[in-house]
Amino acid sequence: MPCNNHPRRKTPPPCGPIRAFSYGGGWQSTAALVLAAQGTIDFPTFLFANVGDDSEHPATLAYVRDHATPYARAHGIDLHTLTRTRRDGTTETLYGRLMREGSRSIPIPVRMSNGAPGTRSCTADFKIRVIGRWLKAHGASRTNPATIGIGISIDEIHRANARRHEPHERIVYPLLDLGIRRTDCPRIIRSAGLPVPPKSACWFCPFHRLTTWQDMRRDEPELFTKACHLETTINNRRATLGKDPVYLTRHNAPLNDVIPEIDILPFDHGDGTCDSGWCFT
Repeated sequence: MPCNNHPRRKTPPPCGPIRAFSYGGGWQSTAALVLAAQGTIDFPTFLFANVGDDSEHPATLAYVRDHATPYARAHGIDLHTLTRTRRDGTTETLYGRLMREGSRSIPIPVRMSNGAPGTRSCTADFKIRVIGRWLKAHGASRTNPATIGIGISIDEIHRANARRHEPHERIVYPLLDLGIRRTDCPRIIRSAGLPVPPKSACWFCPFHRLTTWQDMRRDEPELFTKACHLETTINNRRATLGKDPVYLTRHNAPLNDVIPEIDILPFDHGDGTCDSGWCFT
């Protein structure tokens, strides 16, 4: 959506209403991409807020690169990959913030000693604000708000009101309007000749089910070891500060102890998923 900026302007003028979809790389937002390509919903722009090449699950990054982006391009849809940029122009990643020497910040919802998730800022800092900056740079404002589509399906309708919004955006839920359920999404995606994407999430997300951690330990042992190291690093810092340990699961024990090295029957039904409407979409 090009703007003809006057050379003396410090900010771009309004470019007309923006209609963009928050793309997460998962089932719902990929189904929305197909629906946009088919003309069923009106979203010419899709925005993928990448929290970091070292943070997003490698399978999600591969899907966006190898399938979603070429498909969008072939159907005249602009799919932009966005990153969090510091004032000096460098890119900050979520994993980088967690591992930064001397950092006391824990922006992910680690599990406290009682199993409850702690306060998180990852979605706000690395997705909502990143997309918000792009929208404002392209003309969105309080008086010219952008319309942002979120991939919440009808079986997750309770998540719709939980999504915070900025003054320069108006949130809509096109899958709800169409009565689409999460289980409908694979059929929609396959109808376009696309493979069904994996669930999108950071590989170290504390909202993973135990079965996800078990799969990671079996199929991606290096990534699992890296997650254990992250958890240990966080707790070493907390011990120095005299604080209680936190964990990546709700079981009040280190990840390496909670997840056995051999497969067991699925028993985890309690871990939730990211309920922001941005991560698992």
